[in-house]
Amino acid sequence: MSDTPLLALEGVIKIYRRGLLDRDPAFQLHVDRAFMQPEIVGVMGPNGAGKTTLFEMIAGSNVPSEGRVMVAGQDMQRVRYLQRDRLAIHYHQSYQVRQFRKTRPSFTMEQAASAYPLVHLFDEPQFNTQDGYIGFMLDFFRKLRTEKRLVFICLHPTATFQLTILKEICERFLFVSGGAVTNYAHFDDLTSQPDVRQYLGVLAP
Repeated sequence: MSDTPLLALEGVIKIYRRGLLDRDPAFQLHVDRAFMQPEIVGVMGPNGAGKTTLFEMIAGSNVPSEGRVMVAGQDMQRVRYLQRDRLAIHYHQSYQVRQFRKTRPSFTMEQAASAYPLVHLFDEPQFNTQDGYIGFMLDFFRKLRTEKRLVFICLHPTATFQLTILKEICERFLFVSGGAVTNYAHFDDLTSQPDVRQYLGVLAP
């Protein structure tokens, strides 16, 4: 097994400031975590907590204020824009890929070392409860996992079946809240936390 993480968020901080003149932070997100191997990771957190911002930074479409996002040893902000989805791809709701914020000419940047995305970021995928669609999606996530991909599934649960999906398919969990990204190894560890239970409300098991 390679010592290079499949994904490493090295001291990543994203700061949004109040304005051009008021430089006080309006929002901050801090994350420092490595994912060494393929797995399926469930992501939850309140609206506005930074889940989509996290996914955008991993995919390279949002520039961290500090730190680096490394996919298989490559700094996403140094990879050519049109090749970043060969490393990490962000599917946002309707599965449309977000546009990259361009900061320098592409020809001055590195080429992606992979031909197919290593990290797949599903941002609030729509689970149709009819005609076996959920089973199809779960099989698809598992297929990516067996192909040695790292899969993130972000849900903002509005129904019990969505929590059941996360519990069944995910191997670990991240909870994004209060500017932090907290890791939980098991579903029961996640849902036993007071802040998570408050977030889930009546859906809390």
